[in-house]
Amino acid sequence: MSLSSFIARRYLFSKKSHNAINIISGIAAGGIAIATAAMVCTLSVFNGFHDLISTLYCNFDPEIQVTAAQGKTFSANDPVVKKMQQHPGVEAASVCLEDNALILFRGHPLVITIKGVDEKFDKVTSIREILYGDGSYRFEGADLHYGIPGIGLANQMGGPDYGSLQICAPRGGERINLANPIESFSVEDLQSPKVVFNVNQRKYDENFILTSLQFAQTLFEKPNVASSLEIKVKPTADIKSVKNDIKQMGGAKFTVRDRMEQQADVFNIMNIEKLIAYIFLTFIVLIACFNIISSLFMLIIEKKEDVTTLRNLGLSNGRIRSIFMIEGRLISIFGAIIGIVLGVVLCLLQEHFGLIRLGNNEGSFIVSAYPVAVHAIDIVVVFFTVLIVGFVSVWYPVHALSKRLLD
Repeated sequence: MSLSSFIARRYLFSKKSHNAINIISGIAAGGIAIATAAMVCTLSVFNGFHDLISTLYCNFDPEIQVTAAQGKTFSANDPVVKKMQQHPGVEAASVCLEDNALILFRGHPLVITIKGVDEKFDKVTSIREILYGDGSYRFEGADLHYGIPGIGLANQMGGPDYGSLQICAPRGGERINLANPIESFSVEDLQSPKVVFNVNQRKYDENFILTSLQFAQTLFEKPNVASSLEIKVKPTADIKSVKNDIKQMGGAKFTVRDRMEQQADVFNIMNIEKLIAYIFLTFIVLIACFNIISSLFMLIIEKKEDVTTLRNLGLSNGRIRSIFMIEGRLISIFGAIIGIVLGVVLCLLQEHFGLIRLGNNEGSFIVSAYPVAVHAIDIVVVFFTVLIVGFVSVWYPVHALSKRLLD
């Protein structure tokens, strides 16, 4: 330990002739600790919501999705697509065809999204885990086609047992015949399997109907055509590695995306909100550091006689100035450590006991309490942010004050 550091540590913990200096130093460290704890808690709440939404999408979105780089569809019999399905890291792959259609229910037209899936869709996603109703997961049977709507869409149609539904899709490349518009549409019927899915995301719950791939290809008049290949990776395989391999197979012809990239808009907005919160909290830490300047100003005045003694013993003005700089940094470090410990403890209490709840009515929200998730990278970022802000905010004021009062 250098002499400057030793003296700075002694000054920090020794009793001052004026108790106000100790009080202000404690307030400075406490202010930084509270601001640091607030930063840890806020970032952890953003992490909690991020992880919660990721979990919701996991039930419906595949781990890897392959789509056409140009246009909306590709051939389901493409050799490259077959090769992707046979990749050693792929556990299951489902061919899907998705497009907009029109439903006529009790005389009311409604634009919805039809997603036709093959028999492996429930192996690729966790769709069975989010089904509700008295029926079963099925799309075909007894020469009938069945459609499973999202819970929001089902509510608009009167419930899970909507009976028979007429689906209309415009025929490709044809003009609408104004004299007889129905001739310009492909029309098929779907039956209710008496179940609905609930992703807890309006994008899916209020717009989608799941049905068989064959029904979708017939309705849209696109035989052997798909809009996506949805893939589940083996538990022993690395998703990133499999994704890169499949991307190389597809080349410029296909786009390969993981779950985060499939919902890029949602997660980008959350990341921007988290960044803005981080910036605002950094300014709060900066304001808290002003207390350090007050504490050091009073300490410099009190230790003028000690400074004279140290100068007579041979210490240069630069080393004497560094004593007060180091003390300011020590206050920042202690405040950051205390704040991080406090923030982590509060997050753990929230995670296990749900201290702050979302509303008073059970079932009003997906979760009853604010979700939190403490990430190690956030702790590291917060710690170094507080140190950098503390060091930078103290440097110029201490340099100017010590030069004016001690030189």
